Amino acid sequence: QVQLVESGGGLVQTGGSLRLSCSISGRTSYSAAMAWFRQPPGKEREFVACFARTGGYTYYADSVKGRFTISRDSAKKTLFLQMNSLKPEDTAVYYCAYDERIITSSLRQPAQYDYWGQGTQVTVSS
Repeated sequence: QVQLVESGGGLVQTGGSLRLSCSISGRTSYSAAMAWFRQPPGKEREFVACFARTGGYTYYADSVKGRFTISRDSAKKTLFLQMNSLKPEDTAVYYCAYDERIITSSLRQPAQYDYWGQGTQVTVSS
């Protein structure tokens, strides 16, 4: 089992920044995909950014490219999401996700991830 706990959400004004963290514990693998998703009010959960299982490759949703940066510590036990130039449309519950078997073509699909955190609320005021 793998446990994920997000933190760092909050209320911020348009143009502001936040840094989300996701602590990963349990029986983890060094080669696992780690991702951030978000779910805006009344909408489906959507992909934000991720690390692929190997190679350190990162992928971003077009809507956050150039504003958000995904990173992690060297032990791969903490995942981060630095969010800059925040917009009201970034308002959502943000979730981290983890999977040890997912293939690259499925990285943006939330249904393909086995483990999820409880989410942290990010609200961007206009």
